[in-house]
Amino acid sequence: MPVSPTIALTQDLIGRASVTPQDKGCQELMIARLEAIGFNIERMRFGEVDNFWARRGTQKPVFAFAGHTDVVPSGPVDQWHTPPFEATIKDGFIYGRGAADMKGSLAAWVVALEKFIALYPNHRGSLALLITSDEEGPFVDGTTRVIDTLEARNEKIDWCIVGEPSSSHTLGDVIKNGRRGSLTAAITAKGIQGHVAYPHLVDNPIHKVAPALAELVSTTWDSGNASFPPTSFQIANINGGTGASNVVPGHVEVMCNFRYSTELTADDLTTRVEAILDGHNVAYDIQWTYNGLPFLTESGALVDACREAIKDITGTDTELSTAGGTSDGRFIAPTGAQVVELGPCNGTIHKINECVKVSDLEQLTKVYLGILTRLMAKE
Repeated sequence: MPVSPTIALTQDLIGRASVTPQDKGCQELMIARLEAIGFNIERMRFGEVDNFWARRGTQKPVFAFAGHTDVVPSGPVDQWHTPPFEATIKDGFIYGRGAADMKGSLAAWVVALEKFIALYPNHRGSLALLITSDEEGPFVDGTTRVIDTLEARNEKIDWCIVGEPSSSHTLGDVIKNGRRGSLTAAITAKGIQGHVAYPHLVDNPIHKVAPALAELVSTTWDSGNASFPPTSFQIANINGGTGASNVVPGHVEVMCNFRYSTELTADDLTTRVEAILDGHNVAYDIQWTYNGLPFLTESGALVDACREAIKDITGTDTELSTAGGTSDGRFIAPTGAQVVELGPCNGTIHKINECVKVSDLEQLTKVYLGILTRLMAKE
C-alpha cells in the first residue's frame, strides 16, 4: 500500500543507522530535497560531526527548524520485534530507531516546507534549518558550533522550532516553551588512606563528605516560579574505596547534577555548594560542567502560532511545559530567538521497539505547515 510522503521519507531516514556521531547520509538526503525547493546549503563539519545550515531568503524574520539526524544505539537487536534500522509499519505505527526521536519530525519538516513553498513561493523573510548529528552525543561539535558560526557573522534566528518529541499522550498535548538549566559537579573529596584499625592515622574522606552531601540533599535551593518547578539537586554517582574492608580510602568521587530554574544562576549554585563543602571542612577538588542555561519563551508570535495550529489540526488545547531534560534549544535561545519544542509522543524514545503513530506524523506535517502559514505567508 502506498504511504504518504512524510512516512516514505521517515522510512528512508530510519533505514540509515546514524548512531551518534554518524549521519550515514541522512543529511544529504534532506539536502537534496531542500535544494530542489530553493534552499542554499552550508555544510559545516566540525571534528567527526556533520552539520548543515540551510536558508531560503535573505530577509528577516528568520524562521528555523532545528534538529538532529543522529540516534542512540539500538540496544539488544534480538529484543526488537522488528529490525531497528528497517522501518516497519505495523498496526498503525512505524517502528525503528529514531522514529520518534527525531527522524519523524525531520521528514515532516521537509514535506511541510515543500508544501508551503509551493503555496507561498514569495513568503516573508527567510526559512532555515539547522541540522546536526551530535545531539545524542557529547554535543561539542554540533548545534553549539553552528550557532557560534552564525553569531560570529551576526546571523540571527527569530523563531525556532526544535523537533524533539514533546507530546505526552496525544499529538500536540504538550509543547516545551523552555527548559531548566543543567549544571554538573564532579567532586573529589580527599583524605588519607590507611588501616581501619588505626583511625588516628587516617583521614576518612567518606566521613567528611557524607554530612556535606546530606546538607546538599536537604537544601531548598529555590521555590521555582510560574514557569519552572523548584531547582532539583541529585547525586548520580559515588565511588570510593579500594575494595578491601580494612582500608580507609584516600579519596571519594561524587558526581551530582542540578536542574535549575530562572530563579538562580549557575554562579549562585557553585558559590552555595562550595560554601557547604567548606563549612564541613571537606578537602576537595571540584570540576563544574555547564550543560546549558535555563530559557523561557513567553507567549507571543511563535507560541501562539503553535497553539493555534495544533488546535486547528488536532482539536487539542496545548499545555506549555518546561519539564524534562535538555535539548539543543539551550544553545539557540541565548541568541535572542524564541524557541519551542514541538514533536510527536515521547513514550518510546530511546527504548526497544521505538515507534510513532503513522497518523501522528501525517498530522504533525499539517501542524508544521499551519505554523509556517501563520508566521511566514506573505502578508
